[in-house]
Amino acid sequence: MKQFMSVVRFKFGFTSVRMRDWSVGVSIMVLTLIFIIRYEQSDHKISTNYTVDDSSIEGESVHEPAKKPHFMTLEDLDYLFSNKSFFGEEEESNGLLVWSRMRPFLERPDALPETAQGIEEATLAMKDLVFLINKDKGASSSAMVSKELGINCPDFVTAFDEDVSGLRHVLLELPCGLIEDSSVTLVGIPDEHSSSFQIQLVGSGLSGETRRPIILRYNVNFSRPSIVQNTWTEKLGWGNEVRCPDHGSVQNHLVDQLPLCNKQTRRITSEKSSNDDATMEFSLSNANFPFLKGSPFTATLWFGLEGFHMTINGRHETSFAYREKLEPWLVSAVKVSGGLKMLSVLATRLPIPDDHASLIIEEKLKAPSLSGTRIELLVGVFSTGNNFKRRMALRRSWMQYEAVRSGKVAVRFLIGLHTKEKVNLEMWRESKAYGDIQFMPFVDYYGLLSLKTVALCILGTKVIPAKYIMKTDDDAFVRIDKLLSSLKEKPSSALLYGLISFDSSPDREQGSKWFIRKEEWPLDSYPPWAHGPGYIISHDIAKFVVKGHRQRDLRLFKLEDVAMGIWIQQFNETIKRVKYINDKRFHNSGCKSNYILVHYQTPRLILCLWEKLQKENQSICCE
Repeated sequence: MKQFMSVVRFKFGFTSVRMRDWSVGVSIMVLTLIFIIRYEQSDHKISTNYTVDDSSIEGESVHEPAKKPHFMTLEDLDYLFSNKSFFGEEEESNGLLVWSRMRPFLERPDALPETAQGIEEATLAMKDLVFLINKDKGASSSAMVSKELGINCPDFVTAFDEDVSGLRHVLLELPCGLIEDSSVTLVGIPDEHSSSFQIQLVGSGLSGETRRPIILRYNVNFSRPSIVQNTWTEKLGWGNEVRCPDHGSVQNHLVDQLPLCNKQTRRITSEKSSNDDATMEFSLSNANFPFLKGSPFTATLWFGLEGFHMTINGRHETSFAYREKLEPWLVSAVKVSGGLKMLSVLATRLPIPDDHASLIIEEKLKAPSLSGTRIELLVGVFSTGNNFKRRMALRRSWMQYEAVRSGKVAVRFLIGLHTKEKVNLEMWRESKAYGDIQFMPFVDYYGLLSLKTVALCILGTKVIPAKYIMKTDDDAFVRIDKLLSSLKEKPSSALLYGLISFDSSPDREQGSKWFIRKEEWPLDSYPPWAHGPGYIISHDIAKFVVKGHRQRDLRLFKLEDVAMGIWIQQFNETIKRVKYINDKRFHNSGCKSNYILVHYQTPRLILCLWEKLQKENQSICCE
């Protein structure tokens, strides 16, 4: 939750952003020169992985391929919860052990608002996945399937040399969406006679909707030099726009420590008044507006922890915070339209999985078999479908602790389905290879995270019984050894352990990803809750959560960490007094030495932290 996150980022965070700006600036300026030379010398066109659509750009419409709207019915639910429809072999259904127990929690009349949509999308996604799985099984080799389907999730996609003026636009498809640190670089020349051009990130079409949502619209206007950023969905329409230059309206807002709008340098010119006195009149002009008609530019849109960022000709210009249901993993294409000669569009650092079909999986990376008796600790890692590299980094780092390899501690990834069938196929292959994924019977929307929390409690009490249950994220590094040592001194019942917030309030800012209406939570403060990147509860609390939701005695709440705090408060009032144990070694934002858990770590940093532990046996942060 952004509102309650530590104000201080990890010590290398701000530096890395600045260094990134510098390094991106140098590299993209070189790219600009290359593409300008290429543009001037070349008289032919190369096109890859994109389509040109001649439909009107005024309608903002990007049509979904022919797929009939699908609405949740009893038949859909029956299909979704029939394991036989999915996998024929026992070992392949291990990823559905929690799935099969989730139906009563999804059919509640007071379900979370996104539940119906998440289930509808999951039904469609599962039918597509079953088709691909059967195709995979029917092929004589995985290579045949790969050949037929093409490369599911390429590292980059690109398009070259297109005039998108008039009614034309270029659509660059992103087969497996985007992840943190992905980037889209566009080299182009604004048309001398055009008043604007647009760059859009569009999402997957949702059931019953005729148009795909706009995750981000970046509109450049030359008539009155400005850049406008906004989002759109069919149900909610346009959100609150961010307009740059901001004239002071958004100067205090930061996204990943960067301002929504760069402070525009302005030229002050003076003119003599018509009067005879010495009074001077000043006029302001946007001398440093980053786009100029007829002049080439390089713009890089990259994706941080909290939002989108645009760097133009080496300088950060704008930022835009992610919004609920409009997050980077949902992006399916980049659309460029308006008055622009586009020299190149390149999307890179895209999510790519390991080739599970052709690589011999190292035994040490597979989930070890469990004894069937109650284990010490179950760690549930919340992940999303296309975060392949994050999961592999965890498998190669702290999931190699002896306690994990011996089965004393079990680690499982909880993942909802993706709207992209290729991502789901790769997840299924990954699940077969490593045996540590538990699928959720809904599409992974932010507003449904609390259902994952309930699923984790089911997993820790019904499927893999554990003394303690921990929730963490796939960008967190956990010192399992320190954690187990610390738990020896903690009570085995009525426990909430982590970085606890005892005094926090709901975010009432409409449009925020963490916005909570009065109807959702009427009080001015929350009960104590532990920050989501890492907290531990005792077995009895997890059991209370499962029973309470089955009997509908507990309310659902979309912010999963606060939701757990609300449920624990009810346990505290009706069952047993809870021990709230706050430990500042759980770092909600970034890294500090002598940690138990650190958050916001890239796969590279995760592996670096593990290497430092192996060499120096100390909790030392990586710069």
